[in-house]
Amino acid sequence: MNSPRRRRFWLVPAGLLAVVAVMLTIVSFSVPLYRMFCAATGAGGTTQRASAADGALGRMITIDFSTGIAKGLPWRFRPMQSRLRVRLGQESLVFFEAENLSDTPIVGHAAFNVTPDKVGIYFKKIQCFCFTEERLGAHQKVEMPVTFFVDGRLATDPSTTDVDDITLSYTFFRSSRPKDATDLARFANAPPDAAAGRTLFAADCAGCHALDHAIEGPRLAGVYGRRAGSVPGYPYTPALAGARITWDDRSLERWLSGPRAFIPGTAMPDAIDDPVGRRDIIAYLHSLSPPGRS
Repeated sequence: MNSPRRRRFWLVPAGLLAVVAVMLTIVSFSVPLYRMFCAATGAGGTTQRASAADGALGRMITIDFSTGIAKGLPWRFRPMQSRLRVRLGQESLVFFEAENLSDTPIVGHAAFNVTPDKVGIYFKKIQCFCFTEERLGAHQKVEMPVTFFVDGRLATDPSTTDVDDITLSYTFFRSSRPKDATDLARFANAPPDAAAGRTLFAADCAGCHALDHAIEGPRLAGVYGRRAGSVPGYPYTPALAGARITWDDRSLERWLSGPRAFIPGTAMPDAIDDPVGRRDIIAYLHSLSPPGRS
């Protein structure tokens, strides 16, 4: 076979191989490229990442939380709160609980989105377990924090001005990249976090309490180490005024987990159900105490 004919003979299979190579390349990169597109645009309800909230507070909005487990992953996974009322631009902290029901460590990965899809570009996460592959030990249970805010620009976008409710959803899958995992034990072994407590206080307590003045409840600056019912001029219930307790880790834990069970006859109706949240709020209140008070 002469040289021109030989070249023509190999041209067709070489071209076909090139087409196949291009198609394989497109397929291999299609998932990461799609993820990059969603991360940049919020398509499909994909949330965004941020380093901090901008501090500008807008109207109130309700956030609902939903969780699921993919088939074949023997975990239990639930939100520690079913919903939260927040202001646009307000940094908020919530917790999710995961438990490995099996006898072996398993690495999982959480997929996530928000609905309606059109708000994805405005839902900003600062901290989330969904950023990494996560290893959970055999029969281990942990609470995982998520810090987020909803960008105030949601209220000025004509396509989202009608949104009053957002659902944040997670589904845990068995990870396809277990070697890249971090260990969820870091949350189980974490010490009380006063900074997290400050965020939780703003979301859960600030509607009724301020640090420097009374609202519905008494001022709380310096409450750690203070005798219950002792702020001058505040109209305490007889039950609380006569309680004869001092606010410390133990008494605040019992109070926040169920005020009316701890001191029958008190007026405070609300409890903090999440034990990690209670711990962090107490650490925050302790941090506000005068030097030397413990």
